[in-house]
Amino acid sequence: MAEGGSDRVPSEYVVLDIGKGVGALLIYTKPELLGTEIEVSRVGDDVIRIHADVLERRGGGQPVFAAVLAALPEGDYRIWTEDLRLRNAVTIRSGEVAEVDWR
Repeated sequence: MAEGGSDRVPSEYVVLDIGKGVGALLIYTKPELLGTEIEVSRVGDDVIRIHADVLERRGGGQPVFAAVLAALPEGDYRIWTEDLRLRNAVTIRSGEVAEVDWR
């Protein structure tokens, strides 16, 4: 994980580009990770990483802190974290949204 630069509350919706061969990943975090960049890579390919910032969003009037990776090719992924207590692997399935809860 790396420090990002965004700590604004987005007012727009997230558009997920999922369908045949592509899914998405939603990682819920604690507020302390606001602005942090979370990286993922396909298992077996640590060089090519995709990243998203943890942003504050509103859900049911409550703050939710999460990173959204809106379009990932299906497969197994590593979530890069130095905290060994956090889940660091996820499978992305075609047309689905995988969820990981780091709260």
